[in-house]
Amino acid sequence: TREQAQLKASVVEEDTEEWQKDSSFAGLERVGGVDLSYVKGDDTNACASLVVLSYPALEVLYEDCRMVAVSAPYVAGFLAFREVPFLVEALQRLEQEKPELKPQVLLVDGNGLLHPRGFGVACHLGVLTDLPCIGVAKNLLQVDGLVKDELHKEQIRSLRRGGDSFPLTGTSGAVLGMVSCRDYDNSSKPLYVSVGHRVCLETALRLVKSCCRYRVPEPIRQVQGAGEGEGRP
Repeated sequence: TREQAQLKASVVEEDTEEWQKDSSFAGLERVGGVDLSYVKGDDTNACASLVVLSYPALEVLYEDCRMVAVSAPYVAGFLAFREVPFLVEALQRLEQEKPELKPQVLLVDGNGLLHPRGFGVACHLGVLTDLPCIGVAKNLLQVDGLVKDELHKEQIRSLRRGGDSFPLTGTSGAVLGMVSCRDYDNSSKPLYVSVGHRVCLETALRLVKSCCRYRVPEPIRQVQGAGEGEGRP
């Protein structure tokens, strides 16, 4: 808890890059996606994956998938301590092998500020790598009074009727993220976007939307596909 609090103090919740300030993200050329996925029925063997896509074409430039042995125990709210070291190693390999392909921003399959202590996987990875990071989750983490109740479901349904997003405001009054829903293939399943590091929430949401060909943004869709291709059931 102490280490998490110390790292959280380094989180930057604002845009820090010139490309972030441009409406079309001029200057952004490489977007990364990271994921750690477990072999079905096995919580110790996992595939740590990193992909880098061109932007705005969203074509795969680099792919790294490694089977890893996860030894740290799972503790709710501290998942990053179990998973992030393997993602950092993947980024370090990229920097050694193909430094010219280093991503300018990372989309993380998980949460950022939308976390019990405001420091999810996307924040943790961002602080350790000093890269802009965005959390993109498929399920609502119920913290600070946020619940998947009928009101929440109705707000999601309203997105299909013309809206595009709404803020996740906790009982503390803090906006912890945004809900975005793309009506693709008759699916109304939302995405929960939150700040990780060195990006503001508005920019994070705009970038995630610009990376979506389908429901899930392409960097995360591709990185999860890469993990499956590595032999994960």
